[in-house]
Amino acid sequence: MTGVAPSEILPERTAQTGALPWSRGLVLPFALALVWGWSVHVGWLSGPLAIQPERILLAPFDDAAGREIWRAIAASVLRYAVGTGIGILLGLALGAAMGLSSTVERASGRSFHALRQITLFAWIPLLTAWFGNGEASKIVYIALSAFFPVALNTATGLRNVPISYREVSRVLGLSRRQEIRRVLLPAALPAITIGIEIALISAWIGTVGAEYAIGNGRGIGTFVSEGREQFRMDIVIIGVIALAATGYLATRVCRRLSSLALMRASGLT
Repeated sequence: MTGVAPSEILPERTAQTGALPWSRGLVLPFALALVWGWSVHVGWLSGPLAIQPERILLAPFDDAAGREIWRAIAASVLRYAVGTGIGILLGLALGAAMGLSSTVERASGRSFHALRQITLFAWIPLLTAWFGNGEASKIVYIALSAFFPVALNTATGLRNVPISYREVSRVLGLSRRQEIRRVLLPAALPAITIGIEIALISAWIGTVGAEYAIGNGRGIGTFVSEGREQFRMDIVIIGVIALAATGYLATRVCRRLSSLALMRASGLT
């Protein structure tokens, strides 16, 4: 009993992956880089913004400022992991409580839905006032970015479990704990994994936003900001590429783990 029939979803994902290997996604970026480099070499693009692609590729290795990207990536990923982990755990806890208990939903549902309408950047002045301009504000901001989508999807997934599933659990004489573990959670798992995937994307955007807005310490957001202030477009572009690559890898890992969880819940493994 899984609620959303993961066995019907997974073959479609597998077929799509086989039909469109990930390497094909590199064709467009490489083509754009070739056109860009050719335009710079022939003089169609000129000025301080016309940076040769090879200069950008070599900067992380042979330029003092460019080599800082590795420390920036490490700092951002660590910050992202801590904040996202906290946000996901809190979101799962509150979402499960709202989805399983009508009392909790009535007590906290309206406040939760009101708070999640607030634009995340609006939290920064409050967070810096409460926690200062250091690491704590960034972690809390990232946690908030992950918290709301996980809590919302978890609560929605548990509330939308078909009534027939609950009736079967009563017929089988399952205790409340057994019903939650063996019926409700597997049925809500597709919605929960979607919430976690959204949270990972939102938290990565929140990581960069917090680094860019608060600005203290290392991080990709700070790295890009410093490149802009120095008018080093190669540094800015390196940071943007690092942002895209790291976010993409996090999403791919999440989707793989989600597929494994759905397969296990549907009895395919």
